[in-house]
Amino acid sequence: MLARTQTRFHDIRSRLEAYTPPPRWLWLWEFLLFGFKQAWACLFGGLLLALLLATKLWWPADAGLARYDFLFLCALGIQLTLLALRMESLREAKVILIFHLVGTAMELFKTDVGSWTYPEPNLFRIDGVPLFSGFMYDCVGSYLARVTRSFDLRYSTFPGRPFPALIAVLIYINFFSHHFLPDIRIPLFIAIAIAFGRTWVYFRPHKVYRRMPLLVGFGLVALFIFLAENIGTFTTIWVYPHQGNGWEMVRWGKFGSWYLLMIVSFILVTFVHPPQKPEELRRGA
Repeated sequence: MLARTQTRFHDIRSRLEAYTPPPRWLWLWEFLLFGFKQAWACLFGGLLLALLLATKLWWPADAGLARYDFLFLCALGIQLTLLALRMESLREAKVILIFHLVGTAMELFKTDVGSWTYPEPNLFRIDGVPLFSGFMYDCVGSYLARVTRSFDLRYSTFPGRPFPALIAVLIYINFFSHHFLPDIRIPLFIAIAIAFGRTWVYFRPHKVYRRMPLLVGFGLVALFIFLAENIGTFTTIWVYPHQGNGWEMVRWGKFGSWYLLMIVSFILVTFVHPPQKPEELRRGA
């Protein structure tokens, strides 16, 4: 029986990592295992994105259930299934719940000031925000928690917790305050560079650890979130003001917003998976 701190994926991952192919195919196996782990980490977000596209293409106009409500029930069902099948840990689910609450609060404010809208009516909503929207923030938290576990992430020169926590708080406040006060995102980017500029993240696709600058890793994750957001607006789940007359690509300024929000998500996840040092690597070099 699995330990309570492990998920079912742990056993599958361990077996794949234990396999050693012939030397000439080792690079290919590591590449495939990297893709498998990334796909697993994206499971929650990938399923929701597939549902967005499916309901965009095939949702009947006369359906008795609103599309947003269908998506809300599906997202809730996916989350409960992941917990029931031990594909996600209860500790991670608690953090993801915090993401849901934090994201929903920001959605209420942003829709009220007209940053974006949810054009379709539905039942499960608060003011102009369908409850489904909170699960889109859960996708980011779920990914970061899963990728930390799957790749056994380690960090060199990681800053002490108070400084990143302060940055996360200021980022979240700025998402609200910049509508009334000067936008401090540039100082925030500078603070992020100071905090994490010397930090390297170590990740293990197979048996050997690889590494990259943590700021680059943040940028790659934010880029994929930005691409997913473009798919989300294409399905008209939510609409930005410049998309009112038809779909257009989300403006690149949102990439910076997602970079900042991803920092908040990352800091929250570190409370579940405290950063460990490379000196504590169990395998490889």
